[in-house]
Amino acid sequence: MSTFNLYLIRHGLAGQHGDYEDDRQRPLTDEGKRKTRQVAKRMHELEIQFDLILTSPLVRARQTAEILKEAGLGKPLEEAAYLAPGGDVQTWLDWLEGWKNADKSLALVGHEPTLSTWAELLIWGKTGDKIVLKKAGAIGLTVPLSGKAIANCQLFWLTPPKFVLS
Repeated sequence: MSTFNLYLIRHGLAGQHGDYEDDRQRPLTDEGKRKTRQVAKRMHELEIQFDLILTSPLVRARQTAEILKEAGLGKPLEEAAYLAPGGDVQTWLDWLEGWKNADKSLALVGHEPTLSTWAELLIWGKTGDKIVLKKAGAIGLTVPLSGKAIANCQLFWLTPPKFVLS
């Protein structure tokens, strides 16, 4: 069966919720930038590459995606509204049908609980709050090129940043 790799990456540590009039503008903190850069550097050392980085339009996710790009993990970077908090997985699945390609790798940079929920749907076909994705953490899934992605993906990586940075 032909597959491709999908990485779900949560944005790094951001400013305090409630400290910004518009939560969409909440940026990464200096510590969040530093840790995200360290995670990105380690991913690069592990020879992880993305053919495309899709990011939520929110500032903290966009900054995280830019750090991944700067670390040499992938060049094309696009915003996708469905990666904002509460994004619609079906909209992404519809987009995915036109993108799927063997030997490609896709990164989605977004938020919790959306990314964990999507991972659970892709693996088990239902949600159960079993997967927790830490800030600047990553989930790696193998996605089949044919058939439905829901309930047909395999988890190959669930890494909180502390394990990548150790």
